Amino acid sequence: MTLDKTNNMMHSRSLTLRPLAALLGALFLLPVQQAAAQNTAQQEEGLKLYGGIGWGYDDNLLRVPDNRPAFRGKRSDRWRQAEAGVVYNKRISRQRVAVVAKVSKTSFDFFKQLDYDGRDLQATWFWELGNKFEGQAGTLYERTLAPYTDFFSDQRNVRERRREWFDAGWKLHPSWKVRTGYTRDRYEYELLTQRWNNRTEKAVEAELVYRPRSGNSVGLVARRVKGEYPFRRPSTASGLTDDFTQDELKLRVNYYLGGSTTLQALGGYVRREQPSFGEGKTSGFNGRLNAYFQPRGKVSYNASVWREFAPIESTIVSYTLNRGASVGATWQATGKIKVDATAAYEQRAYEARRAFSGSGSLEDSLKTASLRATWQATRKIAVSAGWQHQARSGSQALNLGKFDANTVMVNANVLF
Repeated sequence: MTLDKTNNMMHSRSLTLRPLAALLGALFLLPVQQAAAQNTAQQEEGLKLYGGIGWGYDDNLLRVPDNRPAFRGKRSDRWRQAEAGVVYNKRISRQRVAVVAKVSKTSFDFFKQLDYDGRDLQATWFWELGNKFEGQAGTLYERTLAPYTDFFSDQRNVRERRREWFDAGWKLHPSWKVRTGYTRDRYEYELLTQRWNNRTEKAVEAELVYRPRSGNSVGLVARRVKGEYPFRRPSTASGLTDDFTQDELKLRVNYYLGGSTTLQALGGYVRREQPSFGEGKTSGFNGRLNAYFQPRGKVSYNASVWREFAPIESTIVSYTLNRGASVGATWQATGKIKVDATAAYEQRAYEARRAFSGSGSLEDSLKTASLRATWQATRKIAVSAGWQHQARSGSQALNLGKFDANTVMVNANVLF
């Protein structure tokens, strides 16, 4: 299948929407990611079915801070997940259609009020017109349990995300290309106390790309993002909403150092206007640098550094300015066994509202480490086991305390 390719082609938008807290979301989405990766490797046309089961344990499921009592005296919990889905991949002449659809059911042992039914759908049309025009159009829908990293509650908070996008490129010359894109993301939260995070973000961008024969490329990207929040937060003293406009002018660089090292960068000037925060205007450098190193042996490496605006699922603020770094390694132990390890550190700065005092404490940090082993038992059956550690330093001004949490997961997927 082609889900990974789709995500790579959309990474220019997702870079501004990737807080480290989203790693907790993988706790509930890991099985679908595994199934997608498994099907991506197949690269087969036609309709395929897949199913999976999973089990997990977390010693601080709801991310209860150290200085607060646990809900009903309980911090840990176990859960089970069952899922089923379809994968469709079809090329028609120069066009290609890729679809991944899944339904799942997750049940918890103690916090049974969190039980939920998940849904995932992604459909992409990769189109070509003649020899000069190409692009993609697609839609995505996700229904999953939102993370509790920055939200203190034991109530179920299901989040629905809808995305539509269109991308078109025109080859002006063998070395020059012009592309434009449009993306619309909408987030809705089931829980009334989280509805302040309901939002719609629309992004329009244009890019001029230069790609010489070496295969390296550099592009100048201009983008405007408009965010609309329909509900005012209770902590907002004025009648302003969290609506924002963000203008970006960035360089996108893909550079290949020999056959084993690749550098990818997207960075430049960003100006964000959001009247409900502080002075209402923030500007400066935003960007991300990714490095990949794959020598001839069985181990490959990756690393990233970033400075980006990102949304946060809080009842008080709507976004943070994040600075972080991560490192990772993949060991292909045998033809059927692969081991992945990652570690990340991120500092988050919250833009102060006028009603806040003590702005110097409006910062915290997140640390995450994970280890996962995958066994491709047969061509169609994969089994994985993973461990993840997450820790937050906390922000006293925002009533976010320090916590530590460890998660263990085991999953099995089969492709029919």
